[in-house]
Amino acid sequence: MQEKGTISIHTENIFPIIKKFLYSDNEIFLRELVSNAVDATQKIKRLATLGQYSGDLGDTTVEVSFDEKKKTITISDRGLGMTAEEIKKYINQVAFSGAEEFVEKFKDAKDANEIIGKFGLGFYSAFMVADKVEINTLSYQEGAQAAKWTCDGSTSFEITEGKRKERGTDVILHINKDSEEFLDKFKLQGILDKYAKFLPVPIKFGTKTESVEDGEDKEGKKKWKSVEVDNIINTTEPIWTKSPNDLKDEDYLKFYKELYPMSEDPLFWIHLNVDYPFNLTGVLYFPKVKNEFELQRNKIKLFSRQVFITDEVKDIVPEFLMLLHGVIDSPDIPLNVSRSFLQADSNVKKINNYITKKVADKLAELYKKDRKAYEAKWDDIGLFVKYGMISEEKFYEKGKDFALLKNTNGEYFTFEEYQSKIKALQTDKNEQTIMLYATDAEKQDAFIQSANKKDYDVLIMDSPIDSHFIQNLEAKLEKTQLKRVDADVVDKLIQKEDAQANLLTEEQTKEVKELFEKAIEDKAYTVEVEGLSPEEMPVTITMEEFMRRMKEMAQTGGGMGFYGSLPDAYKVAINGNHPVVDKILKAKSEKTKLKLAKQAFDLAKLSQGLLTGKDLTAFVKRSVELI
Repeated sequence: MQEKGTISIHTENIFPIIKKFLYSDNEIFLRELVSNAVDATQKIKRLATLGQYSGDLGDTTVEVSFDEKKKTITISDRGLGMTAEEIKKYINQVAFSGAEEFVEKFKDAKDANEIIGKFGLGFYSAFMVADKVEINTLSYQEGAQAAKWTCDGSTSFEITEGKRKERGTDVILHINKDSEEFLDKFKLQGILDKYAKFLPVPIKFGTKTESVEDGEDKEGKKKWKSVEVDNIINTTEPIWTKSPNDLKDEDYLKFYKELYPMSEDPLFWIHLNVDYPFNLTGVLYFPKVKNEFELQRNKIKLFSRQVFITDEVKDIVPEFLMLLHGVIDSPDIPLNVSRSFLQADSNVKKINNYITKKVADKLAELYKKDRKAYEAKWDDIGLFVKYGMISEEKFYEKGKDFALLKNTNGEYFTFEEYQSKIKALQTDKNEQTIMLYATDAEKQDAFIQSANKKDYDVLIMDSPIDSHFIQNLEAKLEKTQLKRVDADVVDKLIQKEDAQANLLTEEQTKEVKELFEKAIEDKAYTVEVEGLSPEEMPVTITMEEFMRRMKEMAQTGGGMGFYGSLPDAYKVAINGNHPVVDKILKAKSEKTKLKLAKQAFDLAKLSQGLLTGKDLTAFVKRSVELI
């Protein structure tokens, strides 16, 4: 048997295209060739199960080896094997209608996955790293003759009689000068760990040393000896391929540690398993999510039939679920097409909706099953749930029953429970229910205490996306507003019909306003004299809710850039009913009045963390004088 010929494609430049466009991701040659070997192995097993192959299956381990001196990498399997005719059919006739179409379609490709596998080109990825590729193969079919195929990366090939005695295939790559980095044990081990760690057939790569028991010494203590064993790099039955009924909590935790060795244990997980209307398996874990908002992304690994594809899953998994960790495996996700096609693909949309529903169902189940345990987890998962409710309408509808609001006393409420709790006291004269919230309980303590004196409740909203979540809540909840507890004096935040009157005369009010404006001398501060309870502070500095909210959203990339560039503007509320204001008015000299006004203003600044530098030094000096 000897035959020479030309690979049946209609252009000479298919190999340069493969090399050029896939160069940046050339390590996937190993993924493709090992996957092919696994496919061939699984097929022979299937034929044996169906009774169409009666021979001895023997050891079906796929082996990857390399020879640094000969500059070769070999992938060997004991799968189906091929006849010379099958080589011509599967290797020579590249599976697409014409190479011109291929060249045209992919001349601007940037991503290896856009090409590899799309037109049956997986095998040809070998030429990204090899000058010459050999195939030695023997088909499982009775009476089959061994065949050898050789190609040097041009469109010419040669088929000769082979020498292989056992069923299966060896693919031998003669590595080119530019790719000699792959002739390295650690490099190859790393690629296999990345792409082949969970393949369904054992993959051997060299050997490793293990310690095994070797009897006992004279004192009865165990003895150990070192032995060389096959280095099997993969787990052939990862947990997502098993039934949840066959798994314990420790199995899920062990697998999580395998995926993310340095991470804390997850809070809980969801086992995905559906075969209609699409095929999807996987396990998604809820990590402890606090404020590392961006750091948590790209932790979901996408597989196709246990072959690792990518950890860029943003078009398959809903945006808010990108904070989860874990594995998704689906042969129904189109892996080799553009992002716009992926986003429009009906299977991807169904998978997206399915995962969203499963996550919502799991959270609802945990909430109903053990409310206390769920509350204990809320600080870790709250960010994730809020993000989901903002970004996915369907998730909001389900989430409103298990999302929690936490107050400054550390108590948790559903939306409905909280509205019932505050409705009687915190409804203003316009029949709006006002939810008060703090973003920093320590800094805003004076304002929280002021609200608490009136038996008002204050929520804690201190996650990175709470400014967006607040907007979302106001849009969804009827006749409800959220106001930050330091956005104004409490009587102005929740205005009642029986508001406290200002006891100062019109003339006194004017004098106090002018005095403070003169003492402050800063256009960033607008002075107003208010009628407040004598128990409130004499001077309160606030930033108006709308302006502060817009500035916060500008900082978190909420598209409010214009507000982010505006200077800070504050309101100074002078409590006309406070004894200190009365004392200022009764002071004998203008100088003393200004000094006391400045002192009262600086005290308010100090409580807000706004007093710094020279102003703070002057305040301390003035305080000593006043003592």
